[in-house]
Amino acid sequence: MYSGIAKARLAVQRSAAYMRMMVMKRFMIPAAALVLFGGAYACQQADDAEARTPRASRQASQAAVAGESKAAVRYVTASEGNAARYRIREQLVGLDLPNDAVGETKNVSGVIAADASGKVIPAESKFTVDVSTLVSDKQRRDRFVGGRVLETEQFPTVTLVPTSIRGLTLPLPKSGAKSFELLGNLTVRGSTRPTTWKVTAQFQSDRMKGTAATAFTFDDFSIQQPRVPVVLSVADTIKLEIDFTMVPAPAK
Repeated sequence: MYSGIAKARLAVQRSAAYMRMMVMKRFMIPAAALVLFGGAYACQQADDAEARTPRASRQASQAAVAGESKAAVRYVTASEGNAARYRIREQLVGLDLPNDAVGETKNVSGVIAADASGKVIPAESKFTVDVSTLVSDKQRRDRFVGGRVLETEQFPTVTLVPTSIRGLTLPLPKSGAKSFELLGNLTVRGSTRPTTWKVTAQFQSDRMKGTAATAFTFDDFSIQQPRVPVVLSVADTIKLEIDFTMVPAPAK
């Protein structure tokens, strides 16, 4: 008797399991089909959108992602004709009138690049000045500027990264003079600040020559204003000047 009951229960369980399996198959197969169809539809939509996007736009986007250079103009410093200097108004003991303390170096190198619209490409533009080689008319001043003011053992260079130009567009003039502004991030003794440079350039067919100048205070770059016995006073403004001679960069 008990054996018959057990067999009946087993049959019922198998029948219930079979019904559950059939229900699952009934709903899972359409669901899987929907998933596959949805994936195929999404891929088709992406392909259609790609096809509708203009090729030039796609290439520009791909170039931006890849970080490709789009420089239409690139100039580098020539082997000669470059210098950088500082000017600080000071009043020395024993002199009736103030004078400008001037230190200069010819160790200047740089490159500036712009795209076809004339916008500067900061990632490809940079000027570097070796301030450890600055020389003035007084060795005592040079030692003080290098050791106390600029700390050139730790910070031997001053750099300028151009970010934009105002008042100059492409194509560049083939001759004549032009004044414009160069904006860029100046790094002095490890501190970086935006600066504006007044530039006057003389254009020739194969080069451009000129001078760029800016000014800032000691506090702008967290530099302590000099205090030495032989100097009665030092103006708070530091002027920087760069004489440049730049030529088109060789084609890559």
